[in-house]
Amino acid sequence: MQIGVYEFPDLNAIDDDGFVAAGGDLLPATMIDAYQHGLFPWHNSLYGPCWYCPNPRMVLYPENLHVQKSMRPYLNGNRFTFTMNEAFSDVLEGCASVPREGQAGTWIWDEYREAMLALHEQGVAISGEAWENNTLVGGFYGLYMNGVLHGESMFSRTSNASKYAFIKMVKSLTSLRMVDCQVPIEHLKRLGAEEMSRDLFLSRLSEFRT
Repeated sequence: MQIGVYEFPDLNAIDDDGFVAAGGDLLPATMIDAYQHGLFPWHNSLYGPCWYCPNPRMVLYPENLHVQKSMRPYLNGNRFTFTMNEAFSDVLEGCASVPREGQAGTWIWDEYREAMLALHEQGVAISGEAWENNTLVGGFYGLYMNGVLHGESMFSRTSNASKYAFIKMVKSLTSLRMVDCQVPIEHLKRLGAEEMSRDLFLSRLSEFRT
């Protein structure tokens, strides 16, 4: 499969864990082409970025978004304030620096960070921010193309802030057709996300590109 100037293996031939190849670059054109064809970089290696397309894939259709009862006070109250694209670099840094249970470090390496900032300048990478008393307490970012929000990461410095930012972003993108959540995550399942076969996911991406 041709992605930018690089030849990647046929996705039908890869294992369910989704590892496709290592190599290539993270230039905006390569990144855009890769995401539109179902690939995303997950970590770096001696050979360059490692690209994945797992099976199954987790997706969320906006009409299936489930707002849990515990979240309604946050969404209907005034504890948090929501903005979009007001603090993209800060959201990216928050996702890289806020400690996560079960993780010793971050997978957001320098080249990836620079690639996301370049894509943000092009209007492709977007962020949703949760503020409390004018302080950034949570956020979510991803790539938005062809009505598909390719979710990358989120962070919270206080309870439910990232979930608030995610829900508000999904509700704010009026032309949103599908959220690509990449891999099964329990708290996204509770928000209405579902598993989809890789074949069907790639078919949906192809349909949305036309």
